[in-house]
Amino acid sequence: MSMVPDLSHATWHKSSHSNGGGGECVEWTPQFAACGTIPVRDSKNPQGPALTFTPTAWTAFVDAVASGELGQV
Repeated sequence: MSMVPDLSHATWHKSSHSNGGGGECVEWTPQFAACGTIPVRDSKNPQGPALTFTPTAWTAFVDAVASGELGQV
């Protein structure tokens, strides 16, 4: 059973595609990568839930977005 990381003091990094227009507002924190998890959340709702991904899955997602594999962002 995996433990949910305490995200209360995490340093979050906002996507370069996030803007004030109310659209794509995603942020993530690398602080827990050594523990095998990358938390990702909606930056418009910082008190809301975070999805967690393995570092491998997160890297694959970021690479797919950057290459255009998932469409235009």
